[in-house]
Amino acid sequence: MLGVRLSGVGVSPGRASGPVVRVADPLPEPPETPSPEDPLAEAARIRPAAEAVAEQLRRRAAAVGGDMRAVLETTATMAADPALLSQAEQLVTTRGVPAPRAVYEAASGFADALQAAGGYLAERVRDIHDVRDRLVAELLGVEPPGVPELPGPSILVARDLAPVDTAGLDPAKVLALVTADGGPTSHTAILARSLGIPAVVACRGVLDLGEVPGLAVDGDTGRVEVPEGPVEVHAAETTAASGWNGVGATQDGFRVKVLANVGKPEDARAAADAGAEGVGLFRTEFCFLAATDEPSVADQRTAYRAVLAPFAGKPVVVRTLDAGADKPLGFLGLAAEPNPALGVRGLRVARERAGVLDRQLEAIAGAAEDSGAEVSVMAPMVATAEEAGWFAERVRAAGIARAGVMIEVPAAALTAREIFDAVDFVSLGTNDLAQYLFAADRQAGAVAALNDPWQPALLRLIARVGEAAGEVGKPAGVCGEAAADPRLACVLVGLGVSSLSMNAAALTMVGATLARVNHDQCQSAARAAAAAADPTAARQAVHAALG
Repeated sequence: MLGVRLSGVGVSPGRASGPVVRVADPLPEPPETPSPEDPLAEAARIRPAAEAVAEQLRRRAAAVGGDMRAVLETTATMAADPALLSQAEQLVTTRGVPAPRAVYEAASGFADALQAAGGYLAERVRDIHDVRDRLVAELLGVEPPGVPELPGPSILVARDLAPVDTAGLDPAKVLALVTADGGPTSHTAILARSLGIPAVVACRGVLDLGEVPGLAVDGDTGRVEVPEGPVEVHAAETTAASGWNGVGATQDGFRVKVLANVGKPEDARAAADAGAEGVGLFRTEFCFLAATDEPSVADQRTAYRAVLAPFAGKPVVVRTLDAGADKPLGFLGLAAEPNPALGVRGLRVARERAGVLDRQLEAIAGAAEDSGAEVSVMAPMVATAEEAGWFAERVRAAGIARAGVMIEVPAAALTAREIFDAVDFVSLGTNDLAQYLFAADRQAGAVAALNDPWQPALLRLIARVGEAAGEVGKPAGVCGEAAADPRLACVLVGLGVSSLSMNAAALTMVGATLARVNHDQCQSAARAAAAAADPTAARQAVHAALG
């Protein structure tokens, strides 16, 4: 295997080399036999096991902070989900299967439903599988799967990594991350960028290497190599984030707001603590994913106020309900669709149920008044200028001064100039924009390379929106995961983007990177990246342009 070269999607820059530590695959599927002698007693084992797993996760959450704490707390809630546990208990009592098998089947059913929904909910499938495997391990009395104790600085190789796997990783020991699955928006990518660890995902063949002396990983190009000679331990040199003054700007003073993406109060507090200048994306549906009835205006106002409160006096962009497809809010009663990602979602739901939108806008306006945040509102899944105008009218009628839309459909990017005539600003959702541009499900590992945010075709489309923004003198932001990549953030600024919104963990590194380059460099890097033949060439061109 010496000299073997593999390729994947580089999602966190830097080069590193060292010995390999393989993360064990999940436990094998538990058998359906033998049937328990006492089904009721066997079923009664499930809830204590779930509580034990949830408590383990809560302890790990308490030991970390920021985004990772929120993720682990959510995973702990999944482990104790009454619907999951009830279904598993019924499988034991009605079919007579052992408790580990019952938990496995119940959780797998939940995961299949999320996978079918696609989008954000499909991203949670890995979390459900992790919870399933931990519950099964607890019931069997064996060690749960996960990252083993690292003997020293190592390259971590896995099929994929769950949030629990990544919590508490020591960047002094983890030289790089390589996964066979995953994509540019996976937990692995987000964590690696926040820690400054090189990472490559969707690296086919990495699990088939067997015992190798080590690996060399290039997070810029996505190349993974088994060196022919001795493997030296080499940690990537990370760009120091110290010294950033908390104001987003290039070295020569070109202003770029560095904002956060949030969905819950704890997200907002973590973002404020990390120095976010405001919020570029408040995902309101996260407050109500479990709601069976439409929340009242008062309940919505209270929920929104809790998220807005840490940003009194600062800008916050609130996205109206992005329901449908990957976020099937139960109280909306949406019909099943053969292809939900291309169906009635986002603004299309609001146009069918305008009363739901109007009540949400009333609650947002009230929460803005309560919190003192400088609130703007934008709509998701907008395709035409007519849709943008319809939305803007309702926003202003609700007493909210600034209305905008998401650019995540190629048609909207191509007609950005006309859309700007109707709204005050736009925000590019690069995750969905790439998915629709390349007709490639962002959760499918086989097409992960197409969803690489460094794809020149995507950059050219963003440039078109940036040009339109410059022509009319209105802001265009990016709130997709692309904004969290420090080098790509510089490219986006060069393409005409005036604000960048990301997870809280990435704020400091992006702000510090912008502060070390001038605007001319960003523009040169943007031109080079957009003119490149492929993502690898784009990264190399930007590396040369920025130094």
